[in-house]
Amino acid sequence: MKKICAIALTTLVLGVNSMGASAAVRMRLAHALAENHPTSQALKLFKEKVEKDSKGSVKIQLFFNGSLGSEPDVVQQLRNGAVEITKVNASTLENFDPVFKAFALPFLFTGKDNFYQVMEGPIAEGIYSSTKRNGYISLTFYDSGARSFYTKNKPINTPDDLKGQKLRVMDSQTAIRMVHLMGGIPTPMPYGEIYAALQQGVIDGAENNVTALTLGRHGEVTKFYSLDEHSMIPDFLVISTKAWEKLTPEQQGILRKAARESTAYHKGLWKTAEEDAMKTAVEKMGVTIVRPEKKAFIDKVKPIYDEYTGDAVIGELVKKIRATQK
Repeated sequence: MKKICAIALTTLVLGVNSMGASAAVRMRLAHALAENHPTSQALKLFKEKVEKDSKGSVKIQLFFNGSLGSEPDVVQQLRNGAVEITKVNASTLENFDPVFKAFALPFLFTGKDNFYQVMEGPIAEGIYSSTKRNGYISLTFYDSGARSFYTKNKPINTPDDLKGQKLRVMDSQTAIRMVHLMGGIPTPMPYGEIYAALQQGVIDGAENNVTALTLGRHGEVTKFYSLDEHSMIPDFLVISTKAWEKLTPEQQGILRKAARESTAYHKGLWKTAEEDAMKTAVEKMGVTIVRPEKKAFIDKVKPIYDEYTGDAVIGELVKKIRATQK
């Protein structure tokens, strides 16, 4: 009897240890935005659903506010195994895989409806796993809004108004080229440095979605927001290939499902956030909204499309996206 009990106890301990081992899959998810940002709220939902649906076999630790570094830093950490998951803008990813250059092209989408049509369809799905060779795959996307110019001392009504203006851009060759073509002086820097750079006169303005005025407090130091809406660049939720391959097929399915659900949740949050930010910027921060004629801006950046037309990757992808607009 003692022997049987001992065997039973051993079996129980082994079973508990086995459960503990499966519960020990821990992942770090880092990104640059504040904890109260709509995208951060969507990532919290992603974490909750993954942990609940996996019955605790996958745990995710969230890092906000760029606490582990800027977007390029964290992508590099992800490729090196120091971070497993990150939310990153397509403009940053273009430095690691040229396919993402297409999403950074100015005036690529005709509007929000066309943006979602592409990002929720086969075109985007075809890209999600194509980057596996570079050490990561995409789980989903998030809307990061239409990017427009905002400045301290003068409104931007035409591209000529950008001449001589030092404008913060993301570390993206496409964004740098775009501002050059429009006549401005592109100044790449991390998002977290923008406020101080504006305050100290290091830059004259920046380009981002309207929530940067409120959530990033940039509306405290800039007074003109020009709705040229030159780009709608998606964010991607990416996971390292090594981390992905350590998961069971069931766990992989749980992460994909949770990622899609977080995107659906984010859509509503983002719509409300943009509306609230516009109202707050005008009524409480004294920001003037400028609505320029977009054609002059579109004409200025045509050379970018001419340069990418013959590109085997970018050219074909842009052609597919343009085909959805007919």
